[in-house]
Amino acid sequence: MEELNIITPEEVQKKLEAGEKLELVDVREDEEVAEGMIPGAKHIKMGEIPMNLDYFEDDKEYILICRSSRRSENVGWFLHDHGVKVRNMVGGMLEWKGELEF
Repeated sequence: MEELNIITPEEVQKKLEAGEKLELVDVREDEEVAEGMIPGAKHIKMGEIPMNLDYFEDDKEYILICRSSRRSENVGWFLHDHGVKVRNMVGGMLEWKGELEF
């Protein structure tokens, strides 16, 4: 079986610190996001992803984020099946040690 591309929270943090422009999509619920998001992330709840397919561009790669990486993995497969380039941030926000924005 094919595997979904992954990225670690540490790799995301290093890329952000190096000034890379990342397409981060946080799929958690509103109350989870209220506890803090990775700066620059776009919030699109998991249940709203199908209605927001037009947000995702063919020439970009999106890093998907949730609390533990289970929901973002499910979203990743959904988007992958729709031709979107994605990577799942393994460990999710539970493993994120970097800055947060509220």
